[in-house]
Formats: sequence, structure tokens, C-alpha cells
Amino acid sequence: MTENELSKIVFDCALKVHQSLGSGLLESAYEECLFYELKKRGLVVEKQKALPLIYEEVRLDIGYRLDIVVENKLILEIKSVDALNDIHFAQLLTYLKLTNCKLGLLINFNVVLIKNGIRRVVNNL
Repeated sequence: MTENELSKIVFDCALKVHQSLGSGLLESAYEECLFYELKKRGLVVEKQKALPLIYEEVRLDIGYRLDIVVENKLILEIKSVDALNDIHFAQLLTYLKLTNCKLGLLINFNVVLIKNGIRRVVNNL
């Protein structure tokens, strides 16, 4: 399954979670529910996956975590904030570069319509 196909499934699942819960909850609540919905779809999904930082020859296990990884191809960064800003995009782009993944979705559940809270971030490798 391609990253684009996976992103469509993620959108459907995020929509279901958002319609059920609404906005205003903590990120962790949305993360757990989205993880559950994606698992129900039969996808290989990991949450809070450790991301080591490798600098030159040194591996640094300094506590970076990916919110959700779908099929080892798509990174989801979950937010529940008033507005997404540049640092959120930069964070996800850095995660994409460190993992060599091509696509990530920045999902802000603190919106009236979930379609307005989802942004694609592409790693041009």
C-alpha cells in the first residue's frame, strides 16, 4: 500500500474519531483512539515509537518519540492546539528525514472540521 493510500485511510479514521469526540481533549486521547481505529483496519501501527538520533557515529537515545507510525511508511504527528505553526511542520519534517520516510501527516484535532486540521508534510529526500 502506498503512502497516499495509507493517508486516505488515516483521514477516514481521524474523521471518525473527531466526529465521535469533538475538539478540546488532550492529544493523548486522540492518539489512543486513532491508534485503535487504525488497528481495527488491520494496519501495522506503532505508537510512541522511539527515534534515536544518530550524529556522526554516535547513537543518542535521547527520548524522541514518534506519535504514530503506520506500516513503517507514514508518520502521524498528533496535536490538539489552537493553531499549527512552523515549528510543528519543522518537527515532523525532521522526523521524516531521520527515518527516511516520504510522507507525514500533521493532525490537529482542536478544529471545528478535521479536514482543516490535517496537513501533509513531504520529505523530498
